[in-house]
Amino acid sequence: MTTTVLKVSDLISTSDKSWQDAVEKGLDRASKTIRNIKGIDVTNWKAQVENGKIIEYRVVMKLAFEVEQ
Repeated sequence: MTTTVLKVSDLISTSDKSWQDAVEKGLDRASKTIRNIKGIDVTNWKAQVENGKIIEYRVVMKLAFEVEQ
């Protein structure tokens, strides 16, 4: 019987387009150095505002990936 072990890392990612773009950019960047990513949990959504307009979307997310045997 095999046991799956996951590790969770916190990430912060930003975008000037949207929250979804920030999530996708964070996942894309993490995928370059972390293998076996199984899921993400966005825990916080923030935005920086200037002159009544959002200029930066920011997400805090937990990234779960499988620990290799």
